[in-house]
Amino acid sequence: MRWLIRFGYDGEGFAGWARQPGRRTVEGVIRDGLARRRLVRTLGEAGIEVASRTDAGVSARANALTLRSDLPARPLLRALNGLAPDIYFDAARPVPEEFRVRQALWREYRYLLFGPPSVIRRYRTIANRLPHEIDARTFGRGIPPGTPTFRTIDLLRIHDGSGGPWLQVRARSFVWGMVRKLVAGMTECAEGRLSVDELADAAAGRRRLTLPLAPPDPLVLWEVRYPGRWTYRTHGRSRHQHHHLAEAKRRAATRLRISSLIVGNVADRHVRGGRTMARESRGGRVRSRPRSGERGRPYSDP
Repeated sequence: MRWLIRFGYDGEGFAGWARQPGRRTVEGVIRDGLARRRLVRTLGEAGIEVASRTDAGVSARANALTLRSDLPARPLLRALNGLAPDIYFDAARPVPEEFRVRQALWREYRYLLFGPPSVIRRYRTIANRLPHEIDARTFGRGIPPGTPTFRTIDLLRIHDGSGGPWLQVRARSFVWGMVRKLVAGMTECAEGRLSVDELADAAAGRRRLTLPLAPPDPLVLWEVRYPGRWTYRTHGRSRHQHHHLAEAKRRAATRLRISSLIVGNVADRHVRGGRTMARESRGGRVRSRPRSGERGRPYSDP
């Protein structure tokens, strides 16, 4: 039986989707697990294909892959959820041999945004100014510089969610690095290093820009949509998956507390130092670093 399977993963622990020698990747973990647990006859017969090949650090809520297995859907999903604690399989449906997983109706990415409300408002203004046809020469990686290569963006919108603002980008297909370069260009405009007209001209193919890649960790492949419905679903998580989620939350909370303590301590030292200088200034004495050749107590930071 050939199955279309929906799955997600926490991108923090992976060097992207594609197999790479000596590096932990989503494809490598899945293939090794399928062979180790004998969920397929052979990896060659399994014919694994994926809808979207994400970069290192990019997460997925609902990517999709196809594979052949003799197992029924529900036992297959249970077995797949035992492959790794940071990969989650939650839906399956049978598909014919001629089905191509890359030919989805659309793909949607979401990128978490950070900044004060004034900056987020600028992001929204920029998103409204960009055309629906985007020249991938500026917003992609490895695109030949000659003839413009356009991709149609069906949806580009800023949302204010309970967890903070995020950018929604939907299209039938994307070129390599497109969403991250799009976000990077919008950030350059929002922070005043690039004009909206310059970015819009590059999107329309009237000029080319050299844009950086936005960080990968705020990016999530949110959904890959196909015609029809998922016929088998699983809502449970394995014990190892629950432990991974709890540990990820603990690490995030720990890092936030440590960062707050460090930043707060530095800020408090600056405030105390400013108050000391003010008191000494009012008393007619201001301590400073001794000049070269002068006698005095060695200078040191508090």
